[in-house]
Amino acid sequence: MPTFTKLKSGSWRVQVRRKNEYVANTFVRRRDAEEWALDVERSIDRGTPIRGSRSHKQPRTFSDLIALHLDDLAQVGKPVRRSKSMVLKALKTSLGRVNLKDMTRERLIEFGRKSEPLKARARPLLQSISRSSERSYSMRPLSTASMSLPRVSNSPELP
Repeated sequence: MPTFTKLKSGSWRVQVRRKNEYVANTFVRRRDAEEWALDVERSIDRGTPIRGSRSHKQPRTFSDLIALHLDDLAQVGKPVRRSKSMVLKALKTSLGRVNLKDMTRERLIEFGRKSEPLKARARPLLQSISRSSERSYSMRPLSTASMSLPRVSNSPELP
């Protein structure tokens, strides 16, 4: 039977001791830890090699990061709507081959300035990718604060 321990960081450590074998791994979500533990127990019972965690490989390019973001959305059952899909496609086309080590805030802002129609739609997406990258991949937080967006007034115009 596996042992689950919640760490101070909020992650879950799972330890499996079975038939004189010991295997441990750490996960962000308890459900992932439970699924991994069940797989490990089955592998030990069958005598097959134990595979690693189900975590994604580390993304190397911006395109990899977008794919990881799409996988995360699919995993939680959130659909990718038309405007987000369009922005992701544009980001993948223009910045997809950029190595994450070379990705900077300035480069994203430059992308936003070049593609005026996408600017308003890209802000929430870039913030979302920024949050997921902070969580998992040690990237600097991204901000589009210096992007110039058109102002829309809610007050009626005076004659």
